[in-house]
Amino acid sequence: MLKEKKQRRPRKMIIANWKMNPMTEKEAKDILNVLKRKIIKIFGAETFVCPPALYFATLKKSYSGKKISFGLQDVFYEERGSYTGEISVEQAKDFGAKLVIVGHSERRALGETNDIVSKKLKAVLKNNIKAVLCVGERERDEHGEYLLFLREEIRASLSGIQKSMIDNLIIAYEPIWAIGKNYKMSISARELEEVIIFIKKVLSEIYGKDEVQMVPIIYGGSVEEKNAEELAGVPLVDGFLVGHESLKPNSFITIALALSSRKK
Repeated sequence: MLKEKKQRRPRKMIIANWKMNPMTEKEAKDILNVLKRKIIKIFGAETFVCPPALYFATLKKSYSGKKISFGLQDVFYEERGSYTGEISVEQAKDFGAKLVIVGHSERRALGETNDIVSKKLKAVLKNNIKAVLCVGERERDEHGEYLLFLREEIRASLSGIQKSMIDNLIIAYEPIWAIGKNYKMSISARELEEVIIFIKKVLSEIYGKDEVQMVPIIYGGSVEEKNAEELAGVPLVDGFLVGHESLKPNSFITIALALSSRKK
């Protein structure tokens, strides 16, 4: 009898989403310089920094190491054309972007629909770049209706994404009610584990159980030093998408250490 092949867990990852911060290129360089000195402490977790696009080229050029990769916070789904202010995936690839955040709740709040998200996601994955698909409910109710919303958002965002394209797919669960708050208002470890199990179930319904085992599921939403250990202890969490705390390099490193110290 053939032994069943044991699938390895995805590698842990931590992603810094700087959003529309900091205000100057000098500040951006200062943050990166601290990270460059302290990142040597991090083992067992991939580290990505997603600065504002204006700073991307400068920051990437100033870093020659291999511990930090750079990504973008958004892209457009068309290859080229008259789309003022947009950045294509091809341009992102030429920049050297290794990862792109797609469908963040703050983009959705500006009018980005599931259809637009799926187009962006497809463009990123077709170009062999890691794509972080952000999903999450605005409110959590006692009757579990938020799970229906979450299922629909995942399904709609993945519309048109074939099984052969999910090798570089990452799911970031970011409940909107927890974003931009503090650790006291974040999710509990038990709640996070339950949601990750649910997300895996939805992905299995779409692509099959075996195919989705290697799709990383990470968490974002007020991840701080004070709750990083607890959330990193959730067996199924594969990493963090960190917002405001990623602008504080010492805090970011502490969060990364909490994550990288956990066994797969």
